[in-house]
Amino acid sequence: MAGQVLPAKDLPTAADWLTAQPAVRHVESLPARVAHTSSWPHWVHPALLATLLGEGLAAPWSHQREAMDLARSGHHVVLSTGTASGKSLGYLVPGLSAVLEGLDAPTGRGATVLYLSPTKALAADQRARVESWAVPGVRVATHDGDTPTEERRWIRDHAHVVLTNPDSLHHSVLPGHAHWRAFFRALTMVVVDECHTYRGVFGSHVAAVLRRLRRIAARYGAHPTFVLASATVSDPAEHASRLIGMPVAPVTVDGSPRGPVTFALWEPAMLEDRRRSATTEAADLLAALVARDTQVVAFARSRAGVEALASRARGLLADRAPHLEASVAAYRGGYLPEERRALERDLRTGALMGLAATNALELGVDISGLDAVLIAGWPGRRASLWQQAGRAGRSGQPALAVFVAADDPLDSFLLGHPEAIFGAPVEATVLDPSNRHVLAPHLAAAAAELPLTPPDLEMFGPTARACVDSLVAGGILRRRPDGWYWARDDRPADHLSLRGTDAVVAIAERHTGRILGTIDASAAHTQVHTGAVHVHQGRTHVVTELDLETATATVMPGDPGWTTHAQSHSDFQLLGAERSASLGALGVHFGTVRVTTQVTGFLRRLPGGEVIGQHDLDLPERSLVTRGVWWTLTPAALAYRGIDEAAVPGALHAAEHAAIGLLPLVATSDRWDVGGVSTDRHPATGLPTVLVYDGHPGGAGFAEQGHARFGDWIAATHAAVSECRCVAGCPACVQSPKCGNGNEPLDKAAAISALAAVLDLLGRPVSPRSGPEPH
Repeated sequence: MAGQVLPAKDLPTAADWLTAQPAVRHVESLPARVAHTSSWPHWVHPALLATLLGEGLAAPWSHQREAMDLARSGHHVVLSTGTASGKSLGYLVPGLSAVLEGLDAPTGRGATVLYLSPTKALAADQRARVESWAVPGVRVATHDGDTPTEERRWIRDHAHVVLTNPDSLHHSVLPGHAHWRAFFRALTMVVVDECHTYRGVFGSHVAAVLRRLRRIAARYGAHPTFVLASATVSDPAEHASRLIGMPVAPVTVDGSPRGPVTFALWEPAMLEDRRRSATTEAADLLAALVARDTQVVAFARSRAGVEALASRARGLLADRAPHLEASVAAYRGGYLPEERRALERDLRTGALMGLAATNALELGVDISGLDAVLIAGWPGRRASLWQQAGRAGRSGQPALAVFVAADDPLDSFLLGHPEAIFGAPVEATVLDPSNRHVLAPHLAAAAAELPLTPPDLEMFGPTARACVDSLVAGGILRRRPDGWYWARDDRPADHLSLRGTDAVVAIAERHTGRILGTIDASAAHTQVHTGAVHVHQGRTHVVTELDLETATATVMPGDPGWTTHAQSHSDFQLLGAERSASLGALGVHFGTVRVTTQVTGFLRRLPGGEVIGQHDLDLPERSLVTRGVWWTLTPAALAYRGIDEAAVPGALHAAEHAAIGLLPLVATSDRWDVGGVSTDRHPATGLPTVLVYDGHPGGAGFAEQGHARFGDWIAATHAAVSECRCVAGCPACVQSPKCGNGNEPLDKAAAISALAAVLDLLGRPVSPRSGPEPH
C-alpha cells in the first residue's frame, strides 16, 4: 500500500478495507463487552457524592464498587482491569471520602493520601482530574524533582493528597521523614498506580522502597491501606503482594463497556532480502487513517522509529492532503515536559489526529477514546500489546487495532502463530524483592532513616540478614545491641538510583546551547557518540562531540544523508552456576555472569543499507555483573548435525540472535532488556557456548524465566528460524538490530541445525522446515 492515502470514510469501512488487504495474515474479532453497573456506597462523603453526580458519574462500574468497598474496609487491593476502565475511581472515592471525613473533625491534620506513579506525566494527569472536581476543602499537590523548594514545606504541612513517584519518595520524602511527621501520622491510603510497570530490577527497587515506606509510616502510628492499579497481568494479586510485602485482594472482572474490536496482524511486503520496515508500513497506515478523519496513535519501539514514522506520515499527507500535515506529531521520552503536555492536550482536543509514540504514552495518561491504534513491532509483552491496543475505543464504538510485524524473529513467529497472542494469557510480571544487589543498599538507606531492628528485617525478606551482615563487614552499618545504625556521614539515598542509573546525557545544540532532550548514560555510547546521527521531532542532527565528563552530547542540525550504527565488542565470564543440567552432549545452566562491552566504532550507511564508511571510537569499557542462562554443545554433537568447525561461530551467533528475539515469548522482557554473547570455545567451559543475559545489574528475572522454560523457548526459536522464508538469514530470523559486530558471522542453515541438536538432546520434537532450504 506504499504511500496510499484513502478518501475520508467512516471507521467501519476503514476496518473492512484494511482487513481485506493481502498484507493481513490474521484477523481477530473481539466482541463488545456490556456494562455492569453498581450503586454508590452509602459511606461516600456527601460533598464528594455531589461532585461525582455533578461530573455525570451517575453510578460506578461493578469493578470500581468492589475495589472501593475493599479499600474502605481496610483490605489491601489491586484493581487489574482494561485500559480506560476507570480504575482511578476505585481509589479516589475511598481516599477522598477519608480526607473529607478528616476535615469534618474539629481538630487535627485530617486524613492524608499518598499517590505514587511511575512517571511525572501520569501524576500530573491525576492531579488535573482531582482539581477539576473542585472537591471543597481538599488540597492536592505534586511533589517531585521539579517542585520548587519554597512549595515543599507547604505541601508537607497542608496538602491532603500528595502525588509523587517512587524516585522522589526514595530520595526526598523518606530520608526527610521527620519533616513529614504530621503527614505520615494521618496517612490513610497509599495508591500505587500502573503497578505492572514495576518489574525486573526497577520493580525490585520499588518493592524495597514500599517496605521502607511502611516502616516509616508505622513509626508515626499509621498503617495505611494500599490500593494498587494495574493493566491486565497474569496474577495481579501475586505481583501486588510481592511489591508491598503483604496479602492483596484482586479485583479483575471488568464491568466497563467496550465496543467490538477488529484486531489485525499485518505483514509488510518482502523486498529483495528483507521485509519492508514496520515503521514505514505503519507510517503509511497512519497517513491513510488520518486522511479518513480517523484519530490514531502508532506505537513504535524506539525514539528514532517514532521520529521516522511521524516524519514519513507528515510527508505523505503533505503530498495528498496538505491541510492535515500539521495534525500529525511525534511523542517520546526525552522531550521537555512542556512539549509532552502540549501534545497530550492537542490529542485530547482533536487538534492532533495522528501521533507516533513510544511506550511513554502507554501508561495511564488520559488519552483513551481513539479510533484506531497501530503497533509497529512487538512491544515486548502481551500485557503491553493489550495496554496499547486498549487506547482505541470511543464510547462503545467499534475500534481498530493493527499489529504491524517488524523484521524480527518473534514478530515473524507471531504472524504464523496468532494463538500465541490471542490464545495465551498475559505474562507473569517478574520482580525479586530479595535480590541482594538491590536489597543491600535499601537496607543501608532504611538504617539511615531509622536504625534497623531484628523485627524490621522480617519485613525485608529472607536475604535481609545476610545483606545487613555484609554491610556491617564493609563498614557501612554499625551493629549495636538494639539494632543496626548508619555508620557514615553522607546519605545512602544519594548513591542509589531506582532505575539503574541516575546519569543522563544532555543533548545540546552547539550554537545556541539549547537542550533538545536527554538520553540515559548507558545508551549514550551507542546512540550519541561523536559522529552519530540523531533525530529530534523530525529534525536530523549530527553529534559533534560526546563529553562523558560533563555528560553532554553536542549536536549540529543537518541531515548528512546517512545513518550511523555503533559497533562493539563483548566478552563474558561465568562467575558461578546456581542451577545446572547435563543432558549428554548438552549442558544448560543459570547463574551469575560478568559481561564486558566496549563500543569500538561505528558504520555510516546509506538509506538502502550500503556501508560507506567505518570509523573508530575511543570509549571506555562498561562492565555488568548480572544473571544469565547459557548452554553448551560438544563439537561432536554439532558435527553430527553437519556443522563443521569453521561453521560453529556463525551457527552459534545466529542462534543467539534468534533466541534473544524469542525470549519475550516466555519471559516479560523485550529484546532490549537482554543481551547475548556466543563463542566457539569459552575458556570456562572448554565448549561452544551461547549466553543470554539480563541487561540489568544483579539480574532482572528474564534469563531465569528462559532457563525455567528452556525447551519451549528453544522450540519456538527453531520454528521461527526454520519457517522464515528468506534464504541466507534476515532481520526476521537471525539478524539483530543491536548487534555490535554488524551481524557477522551468521549462518542460518547451521543455526537451524544447532537448535535442532538442542531439541534432540532435550527429547523435544523438531518441527519440519517450511521455508526454502538455506545454503
